[in-house]
Amino acid sequence: MLSIASASVGFTPAFSAPAAPRAVVKMESAAELKDLATKLNPIVGYWDPMNLAEYDQFSVGQDASIGFLRQAEIKHGRVAMAAFVGYIIQAQGIHWPWALTGTVSHADISAAGSPPDQWDALPTASKVQILLFIGFLEICGESTYILEQSGMKHYMKGGKPGAYPSIKSVMPHPVPFDLFDPFGLQSKMSPEKKEKSLLAEINNGRLAMLGIMAFVAEGKVPGSVPALSGKIAPYSGEVMAPFAAGDAGLPFVSDMLKASIF
Repeated sequence: MLSIASASVGFTPAFSAPAAPRAVVKMESAAELKDLATKLNPIVGYWDPMNLAEYDQFSVGQDASIGFLRQAEIKHGRVAMAAFVGYIIQAQGIHWPWALTGTVSHADISAAGSPPDQWDALPTASKVQILLFIGFLEICGESTYILEQSGMKHYMKGGKPGAYPSIKSVMPHPVPFDLFDPFGLQSKMSPEKKEKSLLAEINNGRLAMLGIMAFVAEGKVPGSVPALSGKIAPYSGEVMAPFAAGDAGLPFVSDMLKASIF
């Protein structure tokens, strides 16, 4: 759901903007991937039982395929870290004190139950707004034009996996903060500290992906995660669907729910 525009998106805007100097980048090879794996976990080391690093799924070469895999892991790890913390906060009934819309408050949504139930309880317009905003962020991260304005290249064309462009360069009005490193803390780090932080981020992201899926699995199938048995509220909805029965007014939603296997 969060990877609405996972394919590479390129577009040429109607206006021209001064090109930013391009950063020096290099594509990651299989040897560099193995070296990274050893740094992340010296005990396990490089482990690729499905040979994903060797599978050229887009027929673009191994380096580009590795760039895709690295980007996917970093991005989903970041989303999972936010989701893991957010799930715990929402499960405790913590919510914003103000109204969500003119007739619906955040307290109403929180009272719906578990975090998945809370998502289902959101007004359809709110869900669409969230998904469209996520789609906009995906386009910013995938667009060749936007990446070049920040001196970057696409992660499948020699760019650095995990790097996100500045959205200040593409917005038609002033934006106070960037999505990535909004307070400029990373710019003050030494290269050594940046590398250490990146390794920590990848490891934490991997753990968060396991954690959030454990929450989802236990909620949908009670007892499937013994360590969480009795700690996660059951959920009877469509756990992998972005929309629920209350969103049947949207095109294709009714057909999607009929075809669901969950």
